[in-house]
Formats: sequence, C-alpha cells, structure tokens
Amino acid sequence: MQPFSIPVQITLQGSRRCQGRTAFPTSVKKRHRDYKDGDSPEVHRKLPSSAGEDRAMLLGFAMMGFSILMFFLLGTTILKPFMLSTQRKESNCTTIHTHIMEDWLDCAFSCGMDCRGQGKYPCLQVFVNLTHSGQKALLHYNEEAVQINSKCFYTPKCHQDRNDLLNSALDIKEFFDHKNGTPFSCFYSPDGQSEDVILTKKYDHMILFHCLFWPSLTLLGGALIVGMVRLTQYLSLRCEKYSTSARDEVGGRVHSTGWQQIQLQSMGRNKGRPERS
Repeated sequence: MQPFSIPVQITLQGSRRCQGRTAFPTSVKKRHRDYKDGDSPEVHRKLPSSAGEDRAMLLGFAMMGFSILMFFLLGTTILKPFMLSTQRKESNCTTIHTHIMEDWLDCAFSCGMDCRGQGKYPCLQVFVNLTHSGQKALLHYNEEAVQINSKCFYTPKCHQDRNDLLNSALDIKEFFDHKNGTPFSCFYSPDGQSEDVILTKKYDHMILFHCLFWPSLTLLGGALIVGMVRLTQYLSLRCEKYSTSARDEVGGRVHSTGWQQIQLQSMGRNKGRPERS
C-alpha cells in the first residue's frame, strides 16, 4: 500500500489545482458577463471634469445670467416704453411762433453728496403747423420731453446759473425763428393727438435691434459653451466605458485560452502516464 500513496496524493493535489483553476476562469467569465450586462463599477461615477472645463462652465453660466439681466434691464428701460408708445408717422412742420413763458418752472439740482437745492428753468414753447393736416401743434424735442413736461419744448438740466439756462433757451428760440416758414421733418401721432408732435425719435428700430441682438448673442454664446463642455464630458465618459469593456473582454479571452492550454497539458500528461494495476 505504501507505493500507491504518493500517486494518489499527487492525483488529489492535481484535482484540487484543476478545481481552483476552473473556479478562477468561471469567476472571470461571470464578472465579464456582469460588466457586459451593466457598467463597470469604475465607470459608475460622475462625468469627468478638469479645472479648465469647470472654468468654462462657470463662464457659460455667467454669460447666460448676465444676458437675462440685460433683457430685464433693457426691457424695463427701453423696450417697454417703446412698445407702449404710440407709433408715430413722419410729416413736415413749419414754425408758427415761439416764446418763453414768463413764469419759470421749479426744478431740483444736486451739487454733491449732501448738497441739494431748488432752482427754476425757462419754459420754451414752439408752435408749428402740420403740413399734411394744417393743424396747429406744440412741438417737443422727443418722447421723453413729452413725458417730463408736456408744456415745454424740452426740460434743461437744472442748476443755479439762471443766465445760462436763459441763454440756452434763447439760442433754441432763435434757431426756430430763423426757419422763416421752412418745413422740417417732425413726427406726429396718427391717432389724432397732434399736440405732442416731436422733433426726433429717441426710440427707433436700431435701438430695438441692439437691445435684442447683444443679449441674445450673449445668451447663445453661454449656452453654446455649456453645451460643448457637456458634450466633451459625455464623449470622454463613453470612451472610458468602451475601453474598460474592451479590456475586460480581452482579459476574459486570455484567461480562457490559458485554461484550455492547461487542460490540454493535463490530458497529455494523463495519456503519457502508465496505468498501474
């Protein structure tokens, strides 16, 4: 019985090694199958990002926030008054007469942080005749002048020097007096309110274009930056997942090939070993 103990022990050790080797590729195949059905635990993480991508994302969101703020500010200060204002049509006006009212109007001025004072300014009135209708109307400088004071041609900047304010009003009065009935361009309301004829338009289509174009361009640029960064991160993640699955597949094939070679070698040794009775 003594000679048979060693071969039996070798056979048992070989069977244990074969079982261990068989279990290893099976676990590899199982792990590979699990990764194939789902994603690798190494891939289950957030989108990769770098310091440059974080700065680009911050820049994109800042541009979009700034554009929204521009839309709000321009919409309340320019777009809304323009949309609410009456659509004026162009016509020709001729000066009838001009005069400065005897009673000056009150105004307030500031001369520093804690310095405020009260002053007066002359009210210049310019009466014109509308060529297309022949109606008499009061001329104003622009829409803002109509809203501030509908009785005067314009409202000057208030300050203490009364002579300077008077000279400015006299210069404008002399300009219209020298027209001598010469027609000039003006804008009137087509709804019949001819008393608020204006000389120039403050809100035109070019202002509307700039108020809409630049905020829209800033918003589009910010959204494009954010979208490009997110797309780059997504493509990087997909590339990482593909490379991980490819490495697992190659590793499974290597382990399977090695196991087949071990089985063939074992079978060859078993065939070459003489049978003992």
